[in-house]
Amino acid sequence: MRAAAPAALAALAALAACRDSTPPPAPHDPAPSPATTTAAPTTPPSAPAPPDTCVRDVGQVQWSGPGGAPRPGDAPGDAHRPTHTFSIVARDPVTGDLGVAVQSHWFAVGAGVTWAEPGVGAIATQSFAEPEYGRLGLQHLRAGEAAADALAALVAADPQQAVRQVAFVDASGRAAAHTGASCIAHAGQHVGDGYSVQANIMANDRVVPAMAAAYEASTGPLADRLLAALDAAQATGGDLRGCQSAAMLIVRGTASDKPSHDVLVDLRVDEAAAPLTELRRLLGRQRVYDAMNAGDAAVERGDLAAARDAYAAAAAAAPHDVEVRYWQAVTLATTGDVDGALPIFRGVFAEDGRWIELTRRLQPAGLVPATPDGDALLARVLAEAPAR
Repeated sequence: MRAAAPAALAALAALAACRDSTPPPAPHDPAPSPATTTAAPTTPPSAPAPPDTCVRDVGQVQWSGPGGAPRPGDAPGDAHRPTHTFSIVARDPVTGDLGVAVQSHWFAVGAGVTWAEPGVGAIATQSFAEPEYGRLGLQHLRAGEAAADALAALVAADPQQAVRQVAFVDASGRAAAHTGASCIAHAGQHVGDGYSVQANIMANDRVVPAMAAAYEASTGPLADRLLAALDAAQATGGDLRGCQSAAMLIVRGTASDKPSHDVLVDLRVDEAAAPLTELRRLLGRQRVYDAMNAGDAAVERGDLAAARDAYAAAAAAAPHDVEVRYWQAVTLATTGDVDGALPIFRGVFAEDGRWIELTRRLQPAGLVPATPDGDALLARVLAEAPAR
């Protein structure tokens, strides 16, 4: 079977390609000088069970007029109510990656609050959220303006600045924030070294300091540090009204010539009983598929050892994921390790017969060579299917 490996490389390269892998608004207060915060334990990797405020409030937002009827002209996307929210924007001092993460008692908060562009910056726009802060803010940062200057320009032009809350971090790690004087209490912000945390309609005034302390005390990948800040906010009391949605967006600090490759994390939990718990679960799933993508990339450059290691890591992290195990087996089989692949195929086929049919379709798609060796390989793999 090893004689078929060169053709298999081309086929797997194809596999890697086939598998899915207006006027500016803004806040009003001048950005405060960075405050010093004390202590704060690092948030544990697994979030605790959500407090009752999270569970009981999900789905309770109703868009209605007198008697429960829809108000004329109202639409779910209209910003008649504040997006009660806590968020963080940050630049990773090691990698330069830029990120923004948020939780809110508002449906699909990631659709309007989170903005980021590779090599440019990250933005959170909340309270009576105006998404144009995101679009125009990135435009200003892209032109080379510092975060504080870009934010100040948008705030100055915004007649509703008193009800806005916005934070910017640019590609150099300069951060700035604005919390309007009319944002609903408890509302506040903390601008630190390379990050800003901000919140409004919080249960108490300890939320923002807790977020800053947790972020500064945390280590590891930027995604984990952003989650640590959000976890600390929720653990300290969080949103006065509870939880509904969350989101995280992380991009590279330096843009490449392939912009689609520069978005590292783009996850949204539009509605859930415990949004941060679900966001953490999704981040874990993304890391599994990041390993799969790394395996595909290794195959494309002919590094079969790295490909096998990447697929094995993905399978080890998600042992119950049939999809991950299946493509691991395909890679092993088509790169010469048929003996290692067959037990995996056997387990997958026994668990779900649909993968047997998919295997029959691999050769017509060019993922198994249309050669005598390819025919023999396919027959050997399909022999692992359970008897009907």
